[in-house]
This record gives sequence, structure tokens and C-alpha cells, in this order.
Amino acid sequence: MILPIVAYGHPVLRKVASDIDSSYPGLAKLIEDMWETMYASNGVGLAAPQIGKGIRLFVVDSEQIFANMDEEERKEESYPDEPGVKQVFINAHIEEEGGDDWAYNEGCLSIPKIREDIYRAEEVTLRYHDEEFNEHVKTFTGITARVILHEYDHIDGKLFIDYLSPLKRKLLKRKLDDITKGNVRVDYKMLFPK
Repeated sequence: MILPIVAYGHPVLRKVASDIDSSYPGLAKLIEDMWETMYASNGVGLAAPQIGKGIRLFVVDSEQIFANMDEEERKEESYPDEPGVKQVFINAHIEEEGGDDWAYNEGCLSIPKIREDIYRAEEVTLRYHDEEFNEHVKTFTGITARVILHEYDHIDGKLFIDYLSPLKRKLLKRKLDDITKGNVRVDYKMLFPK
């Protein structure tokens, strides 16, 4: 089932999400719905707070980023994480970030029509559980690390716009207010703050 994406301004996006255990009700269906919602919204990642759930769960499919790249784009950069990952992350916690910070033009399904260059670490090591509740500690690099860090921020109550300068945020205030009020047109279902 395709779920509505929670829009900027909704309080759930600013709360630190809670760990869950394997008895969380309807977890398999929730994960299935998150994949379906993410793909229907043309996203590459989706965190539970973005669908109104304050739990430490997100899904990432960075494989589609590489699948949509042309040969010219691949030659311009080296992508150590190609072909990417398609994965569920439950109760993720960062163990370590490393490498140089690098800029990439990010957007967010909860903040439509706004994209900005954001600096993030080249790599991240996470401790997390998969959908079977097996624990993993794994290091991710490149674009995959970026997508993971973006989604991880959601479960920590942070948004990509928090990395912008105060001046840049001030310049975006009207657009952000319009999103909160529902004055934005997107081709996916959204839930706006009341």
C-alpha cells in the first residue's frame, strides 16, 4: 500500500525515533509498504518518520542511482559503492564516519521542490538489524553512504536543510512555509501538518 509522505513542518520529523524489537506489530507489512511508497515517490530512501512512524527504520535503494547513470556520468567520477545496495535498516546507530566531506545536491520527499548542495562524510560504519533482526556492522561509502546518512538523519529528527547556513535557510523560508501549508504540487501522496 502506498502511504502518504509526511511534509516539512510535521512534528514527527523533528523527534528522535525509538528502537524497536522483532515483535513490532505489522513490521513485515510496514517494510513492504515503505518500499512501495518510496518507489511510487521516485525516492532512493525512505525513513519511518516520513510516513508518520517514530521508529528507527529506513529503507535504501542506491542501486537505482547507478542504474539511471549514463556512461558519461560514470566516467566523470569513480563510484566505489557501485552498484549500490537495496537494504532495510532497523535500529541503526552510527559507529563511525570517515573520509573527506563532499558536496552533493540533495533533495527530500518531505521537502519537495527544494534541492541544495550538502556536505557529508565519504563513509559511514553502521550497527543495524536487517528485516530478519540479524545484527550487522558494516561500512558504506560514496553515494550509498550519503543516502544512508540522509535517512539516518530522519530517525534522529534532523533534515538536510539543517546543514544550510542561516542565510540560505532564511532565503528558503517562504518555500518551506508553503510546503507546511500544503501549497506545493507533487505527483505523490503527502500528509501536511494541520
